[in-house]
Amino acid sequence: MKAVIAIDSFKGSLSSLEAGQAAADGIRRVFPDAETIIRPVADGGEGTAEALVAGLSGHFRETKVSDPLGRRIKAKYGILPNNTAVIEMAVASGLTLLSEEERDPMLTTTYGTGELILDAINIGCRNFIIGIGGSATIDGGIGCLQAIGFGMLDNSGKQVGYGAKGLSQLVSITDTDVIPELKECRFNVACDVTNPLCGENGCSSVFAPQKGADADAIRLMDGYLRNYAELTKQFNASASPDTAGAGAAGGLGFALMYYLNANLKSGVDLIMRETKLEEVIKDSDIVITGEGCLDSQTAMGKAPVGIARIAKKYGKPVIAFSGAVRSGAELCNQNGIDAYFPVLRQISTLEQAMDKNSAYNNLADTAEQVFRTIKLFSK
Repeated sequence: MKAVIAIDSFKGSLSSLEAGQAAADGIRRVFPDAETIIRPVADGGEGTAEALVAGLSGHFRETKVSDPLGRRIKAKYGILPNNTAVIEMAVASGLTLLSEEERDPMLTTTYGTGELILDAINIGCRNFIIGIGGSATIDGGIGCLQAIGFGMLDNSGKQVGYGAKGLSQLVSITDTDVIPELKECRFNVACDVTNPLCGENGCSSVFAPQKGADADAIRLMDGYLRNYAELTKQFNASASPDTAGAGAAGGLGFALMYYLNANLKSGVDLIMRETKLEEVIKDSDIVITGEGCLDSQTAMGKAPVGIARIAKKYGKPVIAFSGAVRSGAELCNQNGIDAYFPVLRQISTLEQAMDKNSAYNNLADTAEQVFRTIKLFSK
């Protein structure tokens, strides 16, 4: 038996690879000679770099960068064997780096994310995967661009300040000091947000409240972003603030698309492509997937259903495991998952269920019983 295992993380307890290993252990209790191929799953958010580095035998590099308020911190990013840099913007410019009192998108910057990109370029990376979830910013990505040499200039020809306040000072944009190696770089951005840059569905209106902005600041920031978009059109005639994903990460999506020629892709699809998941599924006997909780949202296109759809291209059976199952999970059966199984085996507290050892054992034990059933009917 050849089983491909691609399980999303059980957030708070098991990483994607740990969940995969638990399922593999359960399978081998029943089929000792089974070939189990584990592939990491991530959506471009937290854990993407860890999943790809571990799953593809890469390594991490640590460097000092600016946090959202300009303080120097240590941040790491992944480097894959093909010299692709895997960067999560949240490690430098993320909301979790700030206390509740410090959250203010008028002041917070993506400069540290640009420093990560610059560091990777300086050590020879030319291919990038960037996850842009969890930002603390509404700066249109200008901080990131400043870090790699773009001039975001005020009326005296000096670099504007940090955050949306810096956007309010912006009158011209130059690329004369951009590092020449940037032209050799290719950027793929993991992004499942489709919001435009401006307007009622733009990043200020939708995302700024959780980042610490009040109604007056939101109105001002939206205006600053509109001005920025107009200036960008002078720099890149194809730039449009209405492009799906332009509002991701407080406008970083817009900056990456129209200044770095980045491709914005579904996070799950991007990770599956990088791990060559379809190639191994094609030659498998069964596909195992899952995530922390299966519900109606899963059926709307989250990682397990994306994996199941690939499997069904090749007629492969699909089993899913999850920590919990909620209303609507039955829709997964209509979207390629043949059967799903929650792994909790007794009444427990949330703390007990989230314990790493307990979660690992529960998943392995449940996988064992499922595959005992499969063995019984395969005789």
